[in-house]
Amino acid sequence: MTPAQLSRTVLHTVRRAVEDDELCVTVPDRVKVRTPPRPGCGDYATNVALQLARGDRGDRGDGGDPLRIAEILRRRLVRTPGIARVDIAAPGFLNITLDATSHGHLVDTVLAQGPGYGHGDGMAGERIRFATGTADGEVRAALVAHVVRGLVTACGGRAEDDGPGGESLAVRAAGVCADELLIRLGPDAVRWALLRPPVHDLPDLDPGRLLAQREANPLFRVRYAHARARAVLRNACDLGFGPRADGASYDHPAETALLALLGDFPRTVEAAARHRAPDRLARHLVATADAFFRCHGTCPPLPRGEQKPSAVHRSRAALAEAAGTVLAGGLHLLGMTAPEHL
Repeated sequence: MTPAQLSRTVLHTVRRAVEDDELCVTVPDRVKVRTPPRPGCGDYATNVALQLARGDRGDRGDGGDPLRIAEILRRRLVRTPGIARVDIAAPGFLNITLDATSHGHLVDTVLAQGPGYGHGDGMAGERIRFATGTADGEVRAALVAHVVRGLVTACGGRAEDDGPGGESLAVRAAGVCADELLIRLGPDAVRWALLRPPVHDLPDLDPGRLLAQREANPLFRVRYAHARARAVLRNACDLGFGPRADGASYDHPAETALLALLGDFPRTVEAAARHRAPDRLARHLVATADAFFRCHGTCPPLPRGEQKPSAVHRSRAALAEAAGTVLAGGLHLLGMTAPEHL
């Protein structure tokens, strides 16, 4: 179950509770689910009970009590296939834990959609225009505008060429011309340097940090994580087995942490588009790469020593492939390459 699917499930649950007269609220158009800020709070969390409490029309004596609303939704959600547990946290959050097979379905979804995973229709019908000169001015503003157009398009919106009366992007200048940056850093490092910081922050253009082939360099970690994920698949093929998530049970904390980030990728892409903030996507890629390395080290996807390939190895190889798919997709949305070897 992806976050988008879970969001629709929660919304459907609210609607059914209203239809059955358990709740007297206005059904929202959308429900947001997010990855919890700390471990031990389920796979996803939603503040829908708080949202509904603010507009509760009930006259049952406890009015807009978010804990009451949360309990009504909890009882219904916990009976939903794919949901293993639902807990309530004050002042009314619902912490949702998926069952292990739901994680396998997420991996299947990522692999089935491939490069299109993360693209959607959340901004369908929206038309974005940038002010004249946005794309022709300082290099960083031009790059941010170009990438935001691509993100909006990936989310189903319509991003038009610059026009009068359009939106202006407030971007802190890099202070260096494009040609000089390309000579100093190369195209991928230039894009990373200009896109990773929030647009109001001064970018770090130090070649010693941006081009360093070591773990301290976030760009290197992201690209190396993708290359390592591809290497897992090549090595698995050499050993005579392929990735398979069908029926897989991902229950190790390192696996579920990585899965949470893979599941949150579409929401991150849309948030980056809506807020004109490619840095959100860049930070998500770093977090995904770090989670992949932790998972790879704790839950090896390849047999060791005299081990024979098993269903566990096939499912972990599928998870590695899904991680590589998300990393490549995010890099491409930022206009960067995703190397097979590094």
